[in-house]
Amino acid sequence: MPLCPKPPGLSSPRLTRCDATASCHRAAQAREALRKIITTLAVKNEEIQNFIYSLKQMMQNVEANSSRAQEDLEGEFQSLYALLDELKDEMLMKIKQDRASRTYELQAQLAACAKALESSEELLEAANQALGTANHHDFPQAAKQIKDSVTMAPAFRLSLKAKVSDNMSHLMVDFAQERRLLQALAFLPVPSTPEIDLAESLVADNCVTLAWRMPDEDSKIDHYVLEYRKTNFEGPPRAKEDQPWMVVEGIKGTEYTLSGLKFDMKYMNFRVRACNKAVAGEFSEPVTLETRAFMFRLDASTCHQNLRVEELSVEWDATGGKVQDVKAREKDGKGRTASPANSPARVVQSPKRMPSGRGGRDRFTAESYTVLGDTLIDGDDHYWEVRYDRDSKAFGVGVAYRSLGKFDQLGKTSASWCLHLNNWLQVSFSAKHANKAKVLDVPVPDCIGVYCNFHEGFLSFYNARTKQLLHTFKAKFTQPVLPAFTVWCGSFHVSSGLQVPSAVKCLQKRNSTASSSNASLP
Repeated sequence: MPLCPKPPGLSSPRLTRCDATASCHRAAQAREALRKIITTLAVKNEEIQNFIYSLKQMMQNVEANSSRAQEDLEGEFQSLYALLDELKDEMLMKIKQDRASRTYELQAQLAACAKALESSEELLEAANQALGTANHHDFPQAAKQIKDSVTMAPAFRLSLKAKVSDNMSHLMVDFAQERRLLQALAFLPVPSTPEIDLAESLVADNCVTLAWRMPDEDSKIDHYVLEYRKTNFEGPPRAKEDQPWMVVEGIKGTEYTLSGLKFDMKYMNFRVRACNKAVAGEFSEPVTLETRAFMFRLDASTCHQNLRVEELSVEWDATGGKVQDVKAREKDGKGRTASPANSPARVVQSPKRMPSGRGGRDRFTAESYTVLGDTLIDGDDHYWEVRYDRDSKAFGVGVAYRSLGKFDQLGKTSASWCLHLNNWLQVSFSAKHANKAKVLDVPVPDCIGVYCNFHEGFLSFYNARTKQLLHTFKAKFTQPVLPAFTVWCGSFHVSSGLQVPSAVKCLQKRNSTASSSNASLP
């Protein structure tokens, strides 16, 4: 029987499935391309929004700064007017006092002259009368009397020279120089904008040394102002940022070191400006420096029920009430509010941080008074420090695999390495791993630094203050590790966000090429 021809327009089921698969693949590619476009547009929109916000802020600043500059200028001119008025009054007063003094002297001399003239006229009249009327017998006597009167007359004892001058030229003024100075009045020269020298700037040992230079030499610069802030965003500072600018004023040189920093965010923004005695210049172009450090928190969901965790501090609590409180919160649907994963302080979730909570069955229990960090170590080198209460009966610090059993004590299995201090019954300080211990014949510090180089397999412990090497484990880590801590009847505080100290780097380099007296446990 002949086969019926296939109706036109119909294809085989195999071809239809292939077409559908290809169509789905193309749709997925188009969808992925569209997602990328959306992401690009969202980033660009955020950049534009930030720039618009910056422009609006600049417009507000222009209004505020121009109003302040106008008020300052009017105030300066009012002050200048007041000073000129004061000088004018003083100089006018001096002219009046000089005029009054000279007028008094001249009036006194004029009165004396008038009196002498009157006396002289009387003597002249008396002499003329004596000459015309006296007889020969009385004339000699009259002439002698007139002669004696003339000798004693004020007119012959009077100085006919003025006591003061009528010249007032010493009170004349010439303000030509001052007028030129006033005509040369202008706005103060603003210092140039500094340029931050990234090649000379350094981030090390939780310190930042920032260097800058001026484009032109300016002998009138009095000091510099440095501003910095932390951020989790690479690149130029954003207009909107959660962290405020911190200010350092009165810097005399062109270099400054910020020390004792905690690098709990990925980057820091910096800017600097120059100031003379009266005005500050513009801020330099801001720069962003990476502040790479090992930042972690304690995972409260892993801690033993007798440990009370508050941020980076842990305290032994014999009542063990914390776990009941957590369970009550979970029962009420509030979650683990004490867990760092749910802390409002968290800004950016690190991909290496463990998920929020390991489950109630994984909480350490029995005699494993342990708590783990929340960030996995799977590469590079890391450093952190822990300060413990010397009255603690037992304390341990080290690293452990995430798979460490809930009953396992630090150093008792192959899944953990630690330094352990025992203050109960007898004092011992030892390095522990795989249930083997090596007693350390070194002074026990109150603050221990931990260095972990995952790839090279180094786990070293230091006196955090003196950087004395206490012990080094040489291991081959087969999976990522976590910071691990244990305490019994005591407390401790962890410092994270630390860079590997330069001294530790040097010691580790030396330790990797030469054998150490603190050999690793087998």
